[in-house]
Amino acid sequence: MKMMRRVVFSLVMILLSAPLIRGQDLSKYRGFSLGMSLPQLSSQVDLRPLQTKLIQKHPAVIQELTCWPGGSSDYSRQTDSVWQIFFSFYNGELFRILVTYDQDATHGLTAEDMVQAISTKYGTPTRPVGDISFPTNELYRSTENVIARWEDSQYSINLVRSRFLNSFALVMFSKRMDAQAEAAIAKSLKMKGQEDPQKEIDRQEKKTGDLEAARQKNRRIFRR
Repeated sequence: MKMMRRVVFSLVMILLSAPLIRGQDLSKYRGFSLGMSLPQLSSQVDLRPLQTKLIQKHPAVIQELTCWPGGSSDYSRQTDSVWQIFFSFYNGELFRILVTYDQDATHGLTAEDMVQAISTKYGTPTRPVGDISFPTNELYRSTENVIARWEDSQYSINLVRSRFLNSFALVMFSKRMDAQAEAAIAKSLKMKGQEDPQKEIDRQEKKTGDLEAARQKNRRIFRR
């Protein structure tokens, strides 16, 4: 009898927790989804045409886009906790979202307050000892310490506090595309490093050639 009760209780707990598990979609933030295209995102942000910043073309196209959800009015800034959202695209697909929270909206909140608030949407976090990099974002240092992390096999969401901005931020990304983007950026930097010495050689050769051409021309026309 006791065994039957335990089985029934376990089944009830599984059924009750199933909606919560399904609700923890780590690929979404507000109306944005990792993997969405630039045209799809354009229908959700007030930026037309989209003013994307091209980071590189080869070996993969890396683009970035910034928007400010609060708008320009004082009322908008007071009613939205987000100051800025920074989107990163790999070959036209959204692979990373960086959400920077407004300082006034989070004033006085502790890291634990932020963890509890975010956990209501994404579930129980882990507390890893580590950091996360921001290779192309000038408003952050090269790395920031991770306060808490929510993740599964495909996606990772990380709460950090920017030391430069003194503000909390949420970094979410597709593990697969983030790895591909990092590899593409590293390869691009390597290719650029190989090209730069040759460019300098070509520049020096052109400078020498121009100087010799000017010398020969002036030798012919110079009169004492």
